[in-house]
Amino acid sequence: MEDILGQIGSTIGGVFGSPPVQIGLRLIAIYLIVIWLATAYWAFRDMQQRSGNVILPYLAAAGIILFTPVFFILAVWVYKIIRPHEKIGEVWERNLAEEALLAEVESIHHCPGCDRTINDEWIICPSCRTRLNRVCPNCSRLVGMDWSLCAWCGKDFERREVAAAAVLEPTTSRRDATARVPASTATSAQVRPSARASLTGKSATARTAPAQDPIPER
Repeated sequence: MEDILGQIGSTIGGVFGSPPVQIGLRLIAIYLIVIWLATAYWAFRDMQQRSGNVILPYLAAAGIILFTPVFFILAVWVYKIIRPHEKIGEVWERNLAEEALLAEVESIHHCPGCDRTINDEWIICPSCRTRLNRVCPNCSRLVGMDWSLCAWCGKDFERREVAAAAVLEPTTSRRDATARVPASTATSAQVRPSARASLTGKSATARTAPAQDPIPER
């Protein structure tokens, strides 16, 4: 039995000791080392695409290298479990899609009064009669209620109001002055006729009073 086992061992040793088998084993070892290093580089590049951190790619590659060429498959499994599930480009695409959807929703205008969908060319909401837009008096195009000037022709709405206020202000001051002046004039007019009447009465009394003779002295 020992002779049989010894013969089998010598045969196996001779097979592994032959030059072709040795070359094959060396090629397999080189292949595993190349796959091991390539897997570490793949983990490095993959982590760069999935995270903006500068240190994480080096840690991923170092983790696979530390598992040696024999256990690097286990390191790949561990890396796939703990790595981020989305790449940076995929996250950006998802954010852009969400922003585009949000912009599309916001482009649908709603009435500030009843919150119903309205058209951009409406002047008044047909549901709650809220004033939505106004017509420019210069170019007859629709403008917003909060616009200070027309974006189409440049008509300044605030300047007209300031000019109207400036015109109304002197007119009001004149009216006030006119209202104050007649009062004083009326007072003086009332005083003067009374004074004249008193003077006239005195002169008439002086004319109508009979002259009295002086009393003779005894």
